[in-house]
Amino acid sequence: MCRMNVVRSPIAEALARSMLPQRIYIASAGVRRGERDPFVDAVLAEDRLTPPVHAAKTITDLEDDYFDLIVTLAPEAHHAALELTRTLQVEVEYWPTPDPTGATGSREQILDAYRDVRDRLKARIAGRFAV
Repeated sequence: MCRMNVVRSPIAEALARSMLPQRIYIASAGVRRGERDPFVDAVLAEDRLTPPVHAAKTITDLEDDYFDLIVTLAPEAHHAALELTRTLQVEVEYWPTPDPTGATGSREQILDAYRDVRDRLKARIAGRFAV
């Protein structure tokens, strides 16, 4: 879960789907909806991954309302997840992840910021789920 479900959480969803067993339900969401980001597609394609094929969605848009774990990637998402789960038995983990949308410079420099997010999330998923 991130702020707008267009950069960090879709990258995390695509990576988790590629790294974890198919029997695990994985979905990404945001606090608010945002517009699709083409840099996400580019950095996922470098790893031969495709972004989730849905439009950006919020946590209330998800089909399933029961989760064992919610991973939040932005402070706003973390606070929203804690509020959402205050009466539920759901584990919430905060993985502080930089927002690459503020990157400036050449296309390559901007892509490097997105690659950094992808690589951090890949390492975090591998470490957390021992894959």
